[in-house]
Amino acid sequence: MRIVSLLPSASEIAAALGLTEQLAGISHECDFPPDIVGKPVLTRPCLEPKSLGSPEIDTLIARRVREGRSIYELDVEGLRAADPDLILTQELCDVCAVGYRDVRLAIQQFPKKPEILALDPRFLGDMLRDIQRVAVAAGVAERARPLVSGLRHRIETVAERAREAGTRPGVACLEWLDPIYTAGHWVPELVELAGGRDVLAARGEPSRKISWELVLAAQPEVLVLMPCGFDIPRTLKELDLVTGRRGWRDVPAVEAGRAYAVNGHAYYNRPGPRLVEGLEYLAHLIHPAVFPAKPPEDAVIPIA
Repeated sequence: MRIVSLLPSASEIAAALGLTEQLAGISHECDFPPDIVGKPVLTRPCLEPKSLGSPEIDTLIARRVREGRSIYELDVEGLRAADPDLILTQELCDVCAVGYRDVRLAIQQFPKKPEILALDPRFLGDMLRDIQRVAVAAGVAERARPLVSGLRHRIETVAERAREAGTRPGVACLEWLDPIYTAGHWVPELVELAGGRDVLAARGEPSRKISWELVLAAQPEVLVLMPCGFDIPRTLKELDLVTGRRGWRDVPAVEAGRAYAVNGHAYYNRPGPRLVEGLEYLAHLIHPAVFPAKPPEDAVIPIA
């Protein structure tokens, strides 16, 4: 079977299911695991985020969305040449990747109509079900069972140990730094499973723009910066967008030395198997005495 994945999390799922060799095309953001790099790239962004700051990225994306213009371009001829039997795409977020409707329009004139599987996860359990859905669509249903079982066991282990902590600190997770966005969808659930209380967002709800004053009023005891699509070095380049705000030093998490930058790009923004690693790292940040194993420095670093 020939598979095209237009979504980084779907590529991670496919690889975890042993389908790397079947990937005939990927998106420009698909970079994990490393052995998928070099596959034909079938999408490109309509703006260059690496050359822009967070405020400029937000402004340009908002303008394109208002104008009904796509944020990504699909290489239709490249997709045709890939000759896929299965295309993995998404319906969750027009800002995240090429969407289901764009793919449907692109294949209308193809002589062979591939199956399109659109993923739309909002909770951690949805990600586990997506693993099963991809496995079934790819004809390897039996491979999903041990993978999902292992991930579920790790999730349950974290949740069980977190319940023994006795306290549930208030946690704020920020998915964009200027303007401020909460981290939504599965992130509040990760916070809850790790033994915290998300003081800004609700389980399953989309990320939303909020004021800095709301962050101050929430008085988080743990603050986690996880800008969408950013690794830690990119986040550190824009750290002053939050640390320079009025009242930063008065945030309880900052006063207590419990403010962190994490690799959102790898462990929190993408609804794939590595969310479970993100959960384990988050558990350490919330309850370090219960979860003493420190995350690697490319996953989490404290910020002043």
